[in-house]
Amino acid sequence: MHTKLPFPPIEMRMLVGPTDLPSFDNPTGQLIFSDVPTENYETVFDFGCGCGRIARQLIQQTVSPHKYVGIDIHLGMVKWCQKKLSPYAKGFEFIHHDVGNIGLNPGKHKPTTLPFPAQDNSFKLVIAYSVFTHLLEEQAVYYLKEVSRILHPHGVLMSSWFLFDKRYFPMMQDFQNALYINHVDPTNAVIFDFNWLRETARDKGLKIINVIPPTIRGFQWVVYMVPLQSERPEIDFPDDTVPFGLARPPVLDRDASTISGNELQHAYNAHGWKASTFYYQLRKIFSPAGERPEFAKRILKVIFWHLRK
Repeated sequence: MHTKLPFPPIEMRMLVGPTDLPSFDNPTGQLIFSDVPTENYETVFDFGCGCGRIARQLIQQTVSPHKYVGIDIHLGMVKWCQKKLSPYAKGFEFIHHDVGNIGLNPGKHKPTTLPFPAQDNSFKLVIAYSVFTHLLEEQAVYYLKEVSRILHPHGVLMSSWFLFDKRYFPMMQDFQNALYINHVDPTNAVIFDFNWLRETARDKGLKIINVIPPTIRGFQWVVYMVPLQSERPEIDFPDDTVPFGLARPPVLDRDASTISGNELQHAYNAHGWKASTFYYQLRKIFSPAGERPEFAKRILKVIFWHLRK
């Protein structure tokens, strides 16, 4: 077991959703997805690897992949994974997927899609957790095709989606199959029609064989797909009958694409979660473009010096 395997810095964990350390840990070495057969972990492609939440757990897994490729649009998180996780994991590779995104990878001339850095039929497990929930419709179509291309004939795609029933929106045209919640950055959250997903997956050579409904009504559905030629039977979506609730995504700092260091980690290590959260807010107030984080550090240091007195 890799007892010295580092955790991602807190500022990066704040960008990907879960921030608690157990969500990034796998001390028992168990399979991180119990419903995925052991043999599928031999080759893993992690579409949207972030700061290595899944990669870190796979490194600790008793059945560790022989080959792992993780890609992400956030350069800082990819570099962190390359520097901090790759030394502990033979066969693990992290690659910057340089596709444009307003919050995480800005650039007027960046492409909206890029091919996966992978050969055809080469991966037995493709993971896309909290990725299709942030793709425009045309991007989702493109990347479903890419998943189908790189997926092994006996491979599995584990993905998550926001889904709705288009029948409740009679004003939508036949070519409109997604809802967007943010006019500034439509990729903040994208909700797709159930039937559109099923039919588009089929069109790209995939079929749905397992569905885990959300724990909060309307939140992320976990959808497993396999190649169309697989003998596994296709299934339909169950009803969404769980209770209503809230699971709001974070409001990203406008310089989220520049986060690359451990400045918040120092506050967390010294004073705990409340201190790092306070520091994060100070940084947004005093250095909105990221030019003066040292000013926020000095304020935090003075505050806690007085608290200790």
